[in-house]
Amino acid sequence: MKIIADTDVLLRVFLDDDPVQSQVARVLLVEADTVAISRHALCEMAWVLGYSYKIPKMRIAELNRELRDKEHVVTDRAAVEAGLAVLDAGGDFADGVIAYEGRWVGGETFVSFDKKAVSLLIEQGRKAKLLA
Repeated sequence: MKIIADTDVLLRVFLDDDPVQSQVARVLLVEADTVAISRHALCEMAWVLGYSYKIPKMRIAELNRELRDKEHVVTDRAAVEAGLAVLDAGGDFADGVIAYEGRWVGGETFVSFDKKAVSLLIEQGRKAKLLA
């Protein structure tokens, strides 16, 4: 079966917080021929893990890499790498993905009120502007 994994399926696997659902999710992810994971699901997962469950950014990066490296997982690898670059630098995964996707669709400069996001993107050589 080729599945599209919702964020809650990924969270059940990583958090193991519901014995029944976590087991169902683990089996499904292992037995699926293809697991398609959207950028949105990865961003949502990173946010929930970090802000709701206080999982350290380094662990969130590890989980994203584990998913990315599974043979049967399909995702936008370039967007994941952009998100991981910002996450590894101490920022939010989603900011890296947003900046990547914005460039992909024709934008040039990431703009935000988020000082940290703008600073990290500039440090990575990206065009970014802090709004006042």
